[in-house]
Amino acid sequence: MEAALSLKTPSLAQPLARHRLVSFLVLAAGLTALPLVLSSYHQTLMTRFLIFALFAMSFNLAFGYTGLLSLGHGAFFGAGAYCVGLLTMHAGIDSLWIGLPLGVGLAVLVAALFGLIALRASGIYFLLVTFALGQMCFSVAWNFKWFNSPGMRGITGLDLPTLGIKGLALTTLSYYYLVLGAFLVSLVVLYLIVRSPFGLSLVGIREDEKRMEAVGYNTWLHKYLAFVISGLFCGLAGVLFAYYNNMVEPNHLGIDTSFLPMVMAIIGGQGSLFGPVIGAAVIVFFQEFVSVVIPIRWPLVLGGLFVVSIMLARQGIWVYLNMLLSRMTGRYGSAQG
Repeated sequence: MEAALSLKTPSLAQPLARHRLVSFLVLAAGLTALPLVLSSYHQTLMTRFLIFALFAMSFNLAFGYTGLLSLGHGAFFGAGAYCVGLLTMHAGIDSLWIGLPLGVGLAVLVAALFGLIALRASGIYFLLVTFALGQMCFSVAWNFKWFNSPGMRGITGLDLPTLGIKGLALTTLSYYYLVLGAFLVSLVVLYLIVRSPFGLSLVGIREDEKRMEAVGYNTWLHKYLAFVISGLFCGLAGVLFAYYNNMVEPNHLGIDTSFLPMVMAIIGGQGSLFGPVIGAAVIVFFQEFVSVVIPIRWPLVLGGLFVVSIMLARQGIWVYLNMLLSRMTGRYGSAQG
């Protein structure tokens, strides 16, 4: 824990900060330019990647940094998505400026309620409680007609949101840039959070909660705040996904969706910001490849990919990639993103 909380020496902190800034600028420039040379289909695929990268980063704030392994984060993602669907189906509201804040607000409310219940437990019991709460949300959406289009399990007929500006409508490309903007802003905000004293205290709680309590930290409150903040960004991802996907279904609240960010974070590298982004890229693009070759075998392939990553790259792709870059440059030794 001391190593996690210790400050970097001044001689190393400045080049590390420059390294991260350059990495962020390169990432932003690449993601900005890439869609200009892609077809509309591949632009939508990139949009999907960014949404799930945001989802995985959000989950990782609770899992990788705080040590809260949850199987209920799909409920926050689905809450944002369902809010958009319900507004469209029952009220005919498709404005981004209404759907986005309401969807994120609903996700925060659900996360706040979940946290009050689930954080009474720890370890495997916390995992089981979040799983049960998420499945409860799935069951509600599955069984109540108010949450479903007529004759459907879910809500269909969604479209890209309106901006309320005359003559300006979102297209596949412009929606990609909207999602990219949300992703980059969220990345910066999450970076500031995890590098703040609050973020360092979360790492301390993950490493040794008893010791953090002994030195005066309210560990329950820190975990609760991390859980709710994580739910906020999950809700943002869910709102963006609903507009992208043109429909929302009960599975977006349940275990299937909750499992995805966990796999992405583990494959990419938990406890870092860029790790879940890499994990999201692996899952999204590999799923696209498998769906063309052997579409009905994707669950089997995903399970095999997860097992292989645990056996051969337990620390995640980002850690090993960062080590390789460190050896190539000979300047940096940190494996944190």
